[in-house]
Amino acid sequence: MSMLEQFLPAFLEEVVGDRFGRYSKYIIQDRAIPDVRDGLKPVQRRILYAMYDGGNTPDKPYRKSAKTVGDVMGNYHPHGDSSIYEGMVRMAQPWKMGHTLVDGHGNWGSMDDDPPAAMRYTEARLSAIAMELIRDIEKRTVLFKDNFDNTAKEPVVLPARYPNLLVNGVSGISAGFATEIPPHNLREVIDACVAFMDKPDMTTAELMGIVKGPDLPTGGIIMGEEGIREAYETGKGRMYIRSKTAIEDMRGGKQQIVITEIPYQVVKARLVNAIDNLRLEKKVEGIAEVRDESGRAGMRIVIELKKDADAEGILAYLLKKTDLQVTYSFNMVAIVNKAPRQLGLKAILEAYIAHQKEVVTHRTQFDLEKAEDRAHVLEGLVKALNLLDAIIETIKASKNRQDAQNNLVAKFGFSERQADAILTLQLYRLTNLEITSLEKEHADTLKKMQQLRAILDNPKKLIGVIKDELGEIRGKYGIDRRSVIQGEVEALKVNLEVTVPAEEVIVTLSRQGYVKRTSLLSFTRSGGDMGSSGVKEGDGIRWSLTPNTLDSLLLFTQKGQYFLLPVHQIPEFKWKDTGTAIVNVLPLTKDDRIVSLIHVKPGDWPDAEGKGGSLSSLVFVTRGGQVKRTPLAEYFTTRSSAIAAVKVGAGDEVVNVYLSDGTGEVMLVTEQGMSIRFLESEVSQQGRVAGGVRGILLREGDAVAGGFAVGGDEGEILVLSDLGYAKRSLLFDYPQQGRGGKGIQTFEFKEGKRVKPNGTILVGAFFVREAVVLEAVTAGGTSLEFDSEAAPIDDRKAHGKAIGQVERGDLLTEAFHKPIHKAQS
Repeated sequence: MSMLEQFLPAFLEEVVGDRFGRYSKYIIQDRAIPDVRDGLKPVQRRILYAMYDGGNTPDKPYRKSAKTVGDVMGNYHPHGDSSIYEGMVRMAQPWKMGHTLVDGHGNWGSMDDDPPAAMRYTEARLSAIAMELIRDIEKRTVLFKDNFDNTAKEPVVLPARYPNLLVNGVSGISAGFATEIPPHNLREVIDACVAFMDKPDMTTAELMGIVKGPDLPTGGIIMGEEGIREAYETGKGRMYIRSKTAIEDMRGGKQQIVITEIPYQVVKARLVNAIDNLRLEKKVEGIAEVRDESGRAGMRIVIELKKDADAEGILAYLLKKTDLQVTYSFNMVAIVNKAPRQLGLKAILEAYIAHQKEVVTHRTQFDLEKAEDRAHVLEGLVKALNLLDAIIETIKASKNRQDAQNNLVAKFGFSERQADAILTLQLYRLTNLEITSLEKEHADTLKKMQQLRAILDNPKKLIGVIKDELGEIRGKYGIDRRSVIQGEVEALKVNLEVTVPAEEVIVTLSRQGYVKRTSLLSFTRSGGDMGSSGVKEGDGIRWSLTPNTLDSLLLFTQKGQYFLLPVHQIPEFKWKDTGTAIVNVLPLTKDDRIVSLIHVKPGDWPDAEGKGGSLSSLVFVTRGGQVKRTPLAEYFTTRSSAIAAVKVGAGDEVVNVYLSDGTGEVMLVTEQGMSIRFLESEVSQQGRVAGGVRGILLREGDAVAGGFAVGGDEGEILVLSDLGYAKRSLLFDYPQQGRGGKGIQTFEFKEGKRVKPNGTILVGAFFVREAVVLEAVTAGGTSLEFDSEAAPIDDRKAHGKAIGQVERGDLLTEAFHKPIHKAQS
């Protein structure tokens, strides 16, 4: 038979699947997930047992860590020394364990994530409470198994005389499973165990009356009672851990934020760096300096603030943006009967109590066997002392020790065990005092046997023993709660003033869509003239506002969309710079354009409870003659994407959007020279996505050229045609009408072969009360600037006057108020 014929074919998927299945089983059961009974991972259990077995106990001097690691690796844990030492280090770090299981001497790392010294430098021994995990192990309380090379025995689980899984918590990741159990307060967990043993049908809510929630070694404030309850019921839940902070007053009216406790598992040095980076990057205003003043007296991180800084606001921002507050997700998974299970609080306590019943039962059986053996020996000794002379004669007459033992068994009815004890009896035990003490010891042993049998026969007494011993541990090792439990999760509201310095700025948007934010200083240094603004050739400033950086802008598009753009998010440029295309700031589509820009202040929006805010409405006017009025409050959003502002019909588009208090009138002017004036109150308020109502009944082929607010009898209506003919007519000449009518004429177009035309349509209409500068733009991009006073005051039906040269092949397409020498809103 050739070598090849000895091999069987196998599919790669099956081989890999089988190998990975074995590996997964191993890392779940024997590496990353703790046993529900003692709360230890295998490496931790092996470290503790190796230290106990080697006599490295709290009553002995410290021993080199390298020796312990070597013992563990050589006898129980056939893996790298680094994994063993890392497990040992974690058990020695008081900021990770509720109660440290290893008493370390030397450099064992720090909360700043400094690494511990190498194991050849550090020393360790078991901590006092770790002895409670191992207590009674020599009394057959737990099963032992062969080690990896069958040269020694190791415990499958430790007796764990207190509920270590909950007290010290655990964190681990394996294949398909992860576990995250936070540390709890020893007193509370033991009290819960005792209460649960008294009343096995306790609800989770009743248990939470005792175990309020986790108790983290680093302290802090725990928020989220609902999340904790969910975790205790199902094994999965979420809570929030907040640092313990205080705001202290300093000299000169300054304040500082002092942090004395940080969340569990947060690295202090990284937290301090993150806060300092926010200061350096100027993402938060008002922080002068960040210092770590931690020392022997405890943790103390100081955030010194600038004068007049909003301490509460800055603290809220830091809690939201840094690890000063973190989310902790429970995932309470442990090994139960060799398989991983997600457990609630009741299930963990049930498993632990069942384990303790086994431990105490096995210990009691062991003690009973020892007591029975001792009672049997004592019974023989007492009997022998009463027959002392005859026994001595028998021993003297015997040939040797074995013969003496056989003679004692045969002649007096002693058992071999009793005969052996008689032969090893020391002569001083023959005194009267010793005889009395043997009789007393025999009586005491019989009494002890009776007590041990009572424990084994009566489950209530067994429970009583467990409760008493837990009570002793509670009294000896219990500590006050370190974390404060807060039922409600506090919402963090960060004021914009904290992250953005309040400053008056100029915001401009050009006709071609270039936007910029400029400081008043840059504007002034450049001559303080709107005409000196940097724009591309053929472009010009279309809108100019002077908002505060804490304000926002509402930008409305012709397709009925809108954006809410915070001023501080507009890129800052010098006054002579062009700025950036608006599409780089907002996701504006190519086939859409901005038609209105409205400045809003923080006080214009209602608060979180819906109170306050501006009572103003937004009035929308479309080319199709629709008018809509909606409260400004409905346009508040935190989204940066486009949002529907008004429903626009097919072929229609938005012409203008303006703010109004609802008491004025609306004026609409059409391209064919018709106009209508009606009360704004005739337009009922509608929701944000409504389409509005008819404002004017348009003739076929006509469209609205302008829509704006008017009021009173003073002022003029200025209209402009595509050929550059303009005129003003008195507002008084436009009577108030009902909404939705055909309106009245406001401009007359010249017709006829021999007549010089004055235009084909109106491209702009304005309500003017004083002299303003207007700008009109042709289809080719040529701009025409003129003063409103240049347009003569005439009748409604007048033909107007040319206010500039316009080529017939390049007609005007739009007109608007020109931002002049200083920024206007």
